Amino acid sequence: MEITKETIEKHGLTLDEYKNIQNLLKRAPNLLELGIFSAMWNEHCSYKSSRLHLKKLPTLGKQVIQGPGENAGIIDIGDEDAIVFKIESHNHPSYLEPYQGAATGVGGILRDVFTMGARPIALLNSIHFGSTSHPKTKRLLNGVVSGIGGYGNCIGVPTVAGETKFHETYNENILVNAMAVGHVKKNKIFYSKAKGLNKSVVYVGSKTGRDGIHGASMASAEFNEKAEEKKPTVQVGDPFTEKLLLEACLELMKDDSIISIQDMGAAGLTSSSVEMASKGSLGIELDLDKVPCREENMTPYEMMLSESQERMLIILEDGKEKYAKKIFEKWDLDFVVIGKTTNSKNLTLKFNKKVEGEIPIDALASKAPIYNRKWIRKKLSNKRIKIKELKKIKIEDAFIKLISSPNFSNKNWITNQYDQMVMCDTVQKSGSDAAIIRVHNNNEKGIAVSVDSSANYSKSHPLTGGKQIVCENWRNLISVGARPLAITNCLNFGNPENNEVMGEFVESLEGIKEACEFLNFPVVSGNVSFYNGTNKKNIFPTPVIGGVGLINKLSNSLNHSLKNENSIILLIGKTFGHLGQSCFLKENYSIFDGDPPEVNLMNEKNNGEIILKLINKNLVLSAHDISSGGLIIALSEMVNSSKLGIKIERTNKLSNIIEYFFGEDQGRYIVEIDPNNLNKVIKLLKNNNIYYENIGFTQKKYFEIENQIKIDINDLYKINNQWYNNY
Repeated sequence: MEITKETIEKHGLTLDEYKNIQNLLKRAPNLLELGIFSAMWNEHCSYKSSRLHLKKLPTLGKQVIQGPGENAGIIDIGDEDAIVFKIESHNHPSYLEPYQGAATGVGGILRDVFTMGARPIALLNSIHFGSTSHPKTKRLLNGVVSGIGGYGNCIGVPTVAGETKFHETYNENILVNAMAVGHVKKNKIFYSKAKGLNKSVVYVGSKTGRDGIHGASMASAEFNEKAEEKKPTVQVGDPFTEKLLLEACLELMKDDSIISIQDMGAAGLTSSSVEMASKGSLGIELDLDKVPCREENMTPYEMMLSESQERMLIILEDGKEKYAKKIFEKWDLDFVVIGKTTNSKNLTLKFNKKVEGEIPIDALASKAPIYNRKWIRKKLSNKRIKIKELKKIKIEDAFIKLISSPNFSNKNWITNQYDQMVMCDTVQKSGSDAAIIRVHNNNEKGIAVSVDSSANYSKSHPLTGGKQIVCENWRNLISVGARPLAITNCLNFGNPENNEVMGEFVESLEGIKEACEFLNFPVVSGNVSFYNGTNKKNIFPTPVIGGVGLINKLSNSLNHSLKNENSIILLIGKTFGHLGQSCFLKENYSIFDGDPPEVNLMNEKNNGEIILKLINKNLVLSAHDISSGGLIIALSEMVNSSKLGIKIERTNKLSNIIEYFFGEDQGRYIVEIDPNNLNKVIKLLKNNNIYYENIGFTQKKYFEIENQIKIDINDLYKINNQWYNNY
């Protein structure tokens, strides 16, 4: 087949990139080779617009065993235990086919974790939809939630935490980010680097079909009015087969048979073979006649670019083929030796006893394009929102508007579709600041996990937004009594060829870098998702942070449910009443203006450290960080998760009541204290120069804010549940 301009463009390549391919090959590629270059050089696989900037992120620390560059990151949690985790996007597929897009997103991230030798112990998600009034939102929401629950529930991994948000910026481009966490012993970690010559390259798992062809390329392009035509590029998942694959791989990993292992994710057989060979500076020869296919007359092009799910590529030690085959056949899975490692440093593809493709590995990997795209820095507006200039509103009306809105309504309708308790190690499920998972066979030690995003802050000022979202994740882990250890990130942005979008990406990374360095909270894995937009309209920049923290003593862990009547409520951290980009303005005045709240990293660190110290000394009954919606929303969440009310008063009556309760100042916590421990707590706070306010106490029946709000806690719960119940 002749390679035309149209053919090149259909493969998502530019004419300049095609010329580069010709130079690297010293000839014109055939169609198979062009397809392989298309898969490996697209944004999703090559990170050609982001690699230059991703290198700036802090990835090292004494707790880090493996940083970015492998299937997932790994951190040391002591006692020879390690935690493996990563977050990835499946945005485009989920918009086109919400159930399968979300389901295969879960399946893919699980494979990234168990490929490293870890048993998956938890799933999390960050999902963003358009306006609730948009005609597509309800269908997309139901499909995505069903897909997440369907896959996770069937494979038997608990979905323990996440977030669901709505904003019109996602009307035509939803975000579906899936995170998986696994546990492994440090001496049983596996990697993808190929080693040795003439080693067997083995295909295991499901058969190859025609689903998902060009899926990675599709994820590296903007949508337009013809988006529906791309549905055939969406993969189809089978969680029951993945369960078999998981158990077979973990069984084989008990032995010393595996040299390297890689899941067939984006770009399928192409990316898995290239990545293994590239890391090991070797070549790989594949006999495509041996690839197990579930459809007739599949071509080499289709085999290499298929993204059929539940497949792995393994390189075995000599003489281990029979032993390994017996394990996979026991689990009713395909096991076929389809190739070998070579010293050619080429990807060699044979079919019908002919060489159909021959490409240098480095041409597909290390010599893939790297772009230093132009970008624009965004300045702070320095615009102060003046509450006196706004139409007067009753504080109770403003509060009810917030807690009954889609973004703040109780999300039990969603989380109840997820099995959160399977495996029996879930100590604290969704609903608090972070979920808690017991380290298996250890009644003392656990990990906390949380996932967070804040698109409006990042849109207003990406640098501040990047810092803020790292700090919010830090606070969420702290609030349950965990020492924050490391993060994974999923960076969702629009078209990087747009200077403004590229600026949002670069500055968000700068903010993430600054916060992670200051807090000793390194980035160990992640994903970049560009081209999120339709018809040249880009989404708001939406960096998503997934964090993991360590709890050495589970009996010290907390949630945000109020515990006792007549407890003291302390506010930790200063309140300045910042309303720029606040939920109060958006919900009550439709104002999307102002700068995001300032992030003071020193305060974040000091306040977090003292909260953790108080928790470990058993001086705190419950704790909650303050984020979107401000102090009043955080207080209502504590009440709604318990059977108790509160009575709250400002200590400084000169501060504006709206700004005080709805301002979204950062670095703040609410803690519930037993009156008998109050003096001990205050002494510790003063000795560490921590700002605090005694703002009230718990009570039986009412949610009371000064003389402005008095709502029965049962009515408060009903108000908080009404939107989802009626949607």
